[in-house]
Amino acid sequence: MIGLISATAAGAAARDRLAAAWPGRTRVYDGSGGSGSAADGASAGSVGDAVRRAFVECDQLVCFLATGAVVRLIAPLLSDKTTDPGVVCVDEAGRFAVSLVGGHGGGANELAREVGGLLDAEPVVTTATDAVGIPGLDTLGLPVEGDVAGVTRALLDGEPVGLDAESAWPLPALPLGAEGTRTVRVTDRTVPPAEGLVILRPPSLVVGVGASKGAAVDEVAGLVEDALRDAGLSARSVAELATVDAKSEEPGIVGAAARLGVPLVTYPAAELAAVDVPNPSGAPLAAVGTPSVAEAAALVRGGELLVPKRKSVRADGRPAMATVAVVRRPARGRLAVVGLGPGARDLLTPRAREELRRASVLVGLDQYVDQIRDLLRPGTRVLESGLGAEEERARTAVAEARRGQAVALIGSGDAGVYAMASPALAEASDDIDVVGVPGVTAALAAAAILGAPLGHDHVSVSLSDLHTPWEVIERRVRAAAEADIVVTFYNPRSRGRDWQLPKALAILSAHREPTTPVGVVRNASRPDESSRLTTLGGLDPATVDMMTVVTVGNTATREIAGRMVTPRGYRWQEEPK
Repeated sequence: MIGLISATAAGAAARDRLAAAWPGRTRVYDGSGGSGSAADGASAGSVGDAVRRAFVECDQLVCFLATGAVVRLIAPLLSDKTTDPGVVCVDEAGRFAVSLVGGHGGGANELAREVGGLLDAEPVVTTATDAVGIPGLDTLGLPVEGDVAGVTRALLDGEPVGLDAESAWPLPALPLGAEGTRTVRVTDRTVPPAEGLVILRPPSLVVGVGASKGAAVDEVAGLVEDALRDAGLSARSVAELATVDAKSEEPGIVGAAARLGVPLVTYPAAELAAVDVPNPSGAPLAAVGTPSVAEAAALVRGGELLVPKRKSVRADGRPAMATVAVVRRPARGRLAVVGLGPGARDLLTPRAREELRRASVLVGLDQYVDQIRDLLRPGTRVLESGLGAEEERARTAVAEARRGQAVALIGSGDAGVYAMASPALAEASDDIDVVGVPGVTAALAAAAILGAPLGHDHVSVSLSDLHTPWEVIERRVRAAAEADIVVTFYNPRSRGRDWQLPKALAILSAHREPTTPVGVVRNASRPDESSRLTTLGGLDPATVDMMTVVTVGNTATREIAGRMVTPRGYRWQEEPK
C-alpha cells in the first residue's frame, strides 16, 4: 500500500490524481486537519500524525510536502533501510518527485519515476548507482548478502570487481570482469562472509516434500532446514517446495512453504509416477498413487539431485512423518521480445524501457538500436545487423539466452506484428524463459493520426511477397474485400515491388465505391510524419513507399471534419439522409 500525505489544497489535488490513477493501491492521509477525499482515506489529523500513521501502515509513502519537513517528521521513525518504507516527496508546484529514503530497498527510486510520469514531474534520484546507470546489487531481483556497500563503492570508483558465477543466471549489464580485488559470487551454496564479497542467491533449488497426514509444521520445516544445512546449501536459494496434488492442503507442508517464504507447487500422482528416481517406495504408492513423492516432485522438471530422499527423525522414536529431497535446476536464460512502438520516444512503453535496462545483451536491427541506445545500461553488449537478417537475429538472441544471458530482442511497433517475435519463438524451445513486451503498432499509430478508421472489424495485410507468395496475399485481400472489412496495408510499395499495391486496390475497388475514404500515413509519430486523406479512386500508388501505412475504409467509413471514421455499426447507412 502507498500512503499519500498532503497538507495543502495544491498537494491534495496532486494527491487525488495519484489516488484516482492507482485505485486499490493507495491510501489517503489528510494532514490538513480536514477530511480525506478518497474512499479509503485515513482519518483527518495533523500532518505529523498522518506521516506517522502512514509510515507504520504502508509500504511506501508519497508526501506532498517540503523535503525538510518530511526529513524532520520521519527521522525519529527510521530503523533499517531493508525494512523502512520508501519515501518520495513532491513539491507544492508539482515540479519534482524526490526519492528521499529507501531508494532501493523501499522502492522509492522507481516510485519517484512512476509519480513523475503520472504528474508530469521530474523524478529526482540521487542514489549513486542510479546516477551512473549501474544497477544496484540489491535491485537485481535476487537475495543478496555480504559487503554490498564496499563492492558497490568499488564499482562506482571503477575498481576491478570479479564475477564468480557457478551457473549463468540472467543478470543485467554490470561492470564485472573475470577477477578483481572484490567479487560478486552467484551461488546457492553456503559461503562464509568476507570483506569485499557479495553473494547473490539464485532461485536454483527445488525441495520435494512428502508427509504423512497430520505431520507437524516443525517436523517438515525442520527437516527441510536440516537437509539444506547438511548439504551446504542456502535456504535463500530455494525457489519452491513441491509435492503431490493429494498433499496440496496438508498443513505441515503448507506451513513449511510459508515459513520459507516460497510457493508450494503440486503435481498429479500419475506425472510423478513417471519420473525415474533412485529411491522408490511402496508406501507412497499405496497412499497417493506414486512410488516417490519427495524425489519425483523435485525432479519432475529436471535437474541434479543434490540430496536424495531423507526422512525426518523424531525425538520420541516414533516413525518419521516427513521426507525431503533437494534438486538444483539448471539456470535458465531470459529472452524479452520488445516492441519499441512506431518511433516516438513517448510511445515507448514503461515496460519496454524496463526490459531494455534489464538486458545484458541487446539484439536488433541497426536503425532500431540507434533509436534506444541511450536507454541501455553501460556495458550492455549490442549485437546489431542490417535489413534482411531477421532469422539470423532471432537465432542469435535465442543462442545468447541459452547461454544464460538476459537478452532483449527489439522490433518496431509491436514485436509480434510483422516483426521479431514470430521467428524468435520458432527458434526457442522450453529451455529458456520468454517474455513478450507489447508495443504500439504502426496500424494503431496511423489510425490515431487519421481519426478512428479501425472503429469496426479490421485486418492488417502485408503486401511484401518476400515471405508470403502473392497468391496467398491476393486471396487474403479478396476475402477482406468481400467481407467488407477495413484493411491496413503494411509494406505497401518499394522500388522493387511497385505493382502489388495497385493490384490490391483493384481487388478492393470491385467491392467498394471509388469514394471510400483512404488514409495514408508516412513515418507515423516521427519528426517527419505526414498524413493525408484521399479516396479509393483518388489514391496514387506512386506516392506510397515502405515507410507508409495505407488504411482503406469499409462501406460504412466516412470522412467527418477532416477525419476518417468507421462507426461501430452499420445503422447510420440505413438512416434517412
